[in-house]
Amino acid sequence: MEQLERVLAWGGIRRDVAFLIVSGAALLLSVVGAELLPFDPAWIAIVLCGIPIVLEAIIGLVTAFDIKADVLVSIALVASVVIGETFAAGEVAFIMQLGALLEELTVARARAGIERLVHLTPRTARVLAGGEERVIPAEMVRVGDLLRVLPGETVPVDGVIRTGQTSINQAVMTGESMPVDKGPGDPVSSGTVNQFGSFDMEAEKVGEDSSIQRMIRLVQSADAGKARIVGIADRWATWIVVIALSAAALTWLVTGQVIRAVTILVVFCPCALVLATPTAIMAAIGNATHHGFLVREGDALERLADVARVTFDKTGTLTQGILRVTAVESGLPQVDAQTLYGWIAAAEGRSEHPVGRAIAACYRESTGEMLKKAEHFTMLPGRGVQAQVEGRQIAAGNEALLQDLGISLPEWMREKAQYHLERGCTVIDLAVDGQAAGIAALSDTPRPEAEKTVRALRLSGVEPVLLTGDHERAALQVAEQMGIQEVRAGCLPEDKLAYIRSCEQAGKRVCMIGDGINDAPALKTAHVGIAMGGVGSDIAVDAADIVLINDEIRELPHLFRLSRRMMRTIRYNLTFSMGLNVVAIVLAMTGILNPVVGALVHNAGSVFVIANSALLLRWGAQSKPEEIP
Repeated sequence: MEQLERVLAWGGIRRDVAFLIVSGAALLLSVVGAELLPFDPAWIAIVLCGIPIVLEAIIGLVTAFDIKADVLVSIALVASVVIGETFAAGEVAFIMQLGALLEELTVARARAGIERLVHLTPRTARVLAGGEERVIPAEMVRVGDLLRVLPGETVPVDGVIRTGQTSINQAVMTGESMPVDKGPGDPVSSGTVNQFGSFDMEAEKVGEDSSIQRMIRLVQSADAGKARIVGIADRWATWIVVIALSAAALTWLVTGQVIRAVTILVVFCPCALVLATPTAIMAAIGNATHHGFLVREGDALERLADVARVTFDKTGTLTQGILRVTAVESGLPQVDAQTLYGWIAAAEGRSEHPVGRAIAACYRESTGEMLKKAEHFTMLPGRGVQAQVEGRQIAAGNEALLQDLGISLPEWMREKAQYHLERGCTVIDLAVDGQAAGIAALSDTPRPEAEKTVRALRLSGVEPVLLTGDHERAALQVAEQMGIQEVRAGCLPEDKLAYIRSCEQAGKRVCMIGDGINDAPALKTAHVGIAMGGVGSDIAVDAADIVLINDEIRELPHLFRLSRRMMRTIRYNLTFSMGLNVVAIVLAMTGILNPVVGALVHNAGSVFVIANSALLLRWGAQSKPEEIP
């Protein structure tokens, strides 16, 4: 059987197209009555298109007793040939194979955007060892290897730049075409392209752990056959085969006309019913791909259509996940805010703490200046930092640090700190030469498109909820900006799980959107989990049903609308196919339809269903992301 399956798979789509062209020409010759051949040209269509259907039916019956549409089609073909209706048999085989080809092309087109990732997999890598440079297969790279990447080459594995300055095109990972400047210490991802300068990097994630391979695994897991509604269609198809055989036998016994029985077998074939759902799902997956989503399972879109509530993580989802300095305020008459900013940025320049790095980075970005030289740097875990800058002793940290230094906070500093804390900011207390000097406030800035996205989701009938581990003040500030009414702050992973489960028990399906490791349990438990692929952790991505690879949350309303549109398309397809079958069967039983016309009517219905599903590929392409129908 395996050898027979390989023979049937030979040639792929090109073979199918060639066979259909030849079969179509043969059927045309049969219709016009051309006597160029010593036999009915319809036999060519029977052989080229019909025999593969019969063989596939036999394989299904022998290997798994799989009674599906091809079994009924095979019976109809054989019966038509037995009674001498060779054209009807050829027509059934031709249109059935045409429908199968359209389905295959729809699926291929739907997956084309995703599968481009597979072709981006680097093939080789330049390894530096013993003063020599060797080119080896990328799969042979090991963690800790030192690699060299030249301009125009693809980064072979995930790692960190050790020497060199460059610009990296990260479009494959982020969707952004603008190159990103990189230097020593900056991470680089496999599959991204080195634009200008060469650099040396240390490999950190190789093989199956690399970013591009993780993306490919997500692609390979996208399977419409996992959708629950597809299973229903399959079960219906099995029962329809049994019913069709019974109806044909009964009609033959009552009327004594074999033609009517054969016609019932032809029109009763559930081809359209079986094709209706997977083509719609795969077309919807293709549409989602064009909008930056990787759909891991077909039933994720089906489940998304039932969602009534969407819960957002805050940091990295609704916000950019990057701390920015929003204010520096000085209380020293002789020191202005900008000067104080430069001093604390210099002191924090050598800090490993995210807040310290954010202050230094923001200063460099906002002023365009290099950090001042800091001497005698000391980092105090849980407290802050100390350093000498331009002869001044600088301290930056929390109140505990200043207390350790014997510095008490004046009331004006407490008031300024409270003002910024109420707005969800992180506040750093500052001291200069042993004297309280002022404060620095940092906050995670909201994504520019977040407010429009939340509003669009609410207008589409989905209730937004903020579910975050951050403190309440920061959560409420973001929620107010976004227009989110329900806020759950200070949530541990188990708290998020409990909330989602309580919603599910109340009959409200929940979609969880997050990016961090702490979101993974909630992403896995929710009715649908959507992970931020760009900034999200590997664990979060693996736990999610859908991955937003470019972090463009403005596309979320489109995804929700697409899921509902997909379900409507499936229902339309199923209703149409079943209605067409019922009408055709009645006409066949009364003798109005003969096998030839019956085959044409039924299989034309299959083609219509596939074409209707294919419309989902471009659905919503002309509308704005935030637009609500």
